[in-house]
Amino acid sequence: MLNKVIQALKGIRKGSAWQKRFNPTAPKTGDAAIDFELSDVRGENPIRLSQFFGRRPVALVFGSFT
Repeated sequence: MLNKVIQALKGIRKGSAWQKRFNPTAPKTGDAAIDFELSDVRGENPIRLSQFFGRRPVALVFGSFT
């Protein structure tokens, strides 16, 4: 178990090093997401991320379902 924790910490450090070298303005672990607006699944009602802030958890999934 301790080895897994150590490996995870090493991975975080590697990610930080990459970020500093290639994109220092990229979001960091623990940063709040920027507010944005999307339409619902029917494309009708706009929904803002800020509507859920402090109310309930939000999971953002990026990918293709086709």
